[in-house]
Amino acid sequence: MIQFYAPDFQKNRTLPEAESGHCVRVLRHSVGDTIHVVDGKGTRYEAVIVDDYPKHVTCDILSTQSVPNHWGKRIVLAVAPTKNIDRMEWLFEKATEIGIDEIIPLHCEHSERKILKTDRLDKILVSAMKQSLKGIKPVLREMTSFNSLLKEEFKGQKFIAYCADDVERHNFACEIRPGDDVLILIGPEGDFSPSEARSAIEKGFIPVSFGESRLRTETAALFAVQTIHIINQLNKC
Repeated sequence: MIQFYAPDFQKNRTLPEAESGHCVRVLRHSVGDTIHVVDGKGTRYEAVIVDDYPKHVTCDILSTQSVPNHWGKRIVLAVAPTKNIDRMEWLFEKATEIGIDEIIPLHCEHSERKILKTDRLDKILVSAMKQSLKGIKPVLREMTSFNSLLKEEFKGQKFIAYCADDVERHNFACEIRPGDDVLILIGPEGDFSPSEARSAIEKGFIPVSFGESRLRTETAALFAVQTIHIINQLNKC
């Protein structure tokens, strides 16, 4: 199945210009063909093309299907973007394919990247959502300061991945409670500062380790997302 993305499809039954061009020029769809469209909010549409203009493909909706996230609970990843933006693009793509609800770019004391343009990253989320046959696009927040995030309320398990040994750290996989919402903080290449770690712990975050290997920021973030999914899947076995 090939999915097209149209956030307002229920209202106007029209594919955006980029999606229309891909539909008509690349995939050679024309009037009378049946296609599948997702709105990124949890609905998949089966539709038939009635106008095949390359800039605005218009359809009639044949049926709708609810496509909720299959993991049930919320997975929120707050990660400090690396200086190399290619690594973040890779992370956002893979995390979306595996399954995530929200990504929060995090600005920390040791962050090398202070500004993040989200337009291209949002397009990567759309592409990964379509490719992995999901119906909900992850929320991508603007760059958020570490201290601001700590002030936000989160009902669920809260973790901070911390490398230093000045606090007692727990094994992340052993702390996950299947079925709970999870927020995990992943620091920059220079790690969280000791004061940031202490502030997070005071706010109820559990300091965790991902094992004996030292992981890059993007590797640690993807490891965390995948571990949450594996623990939840094992609970169903």
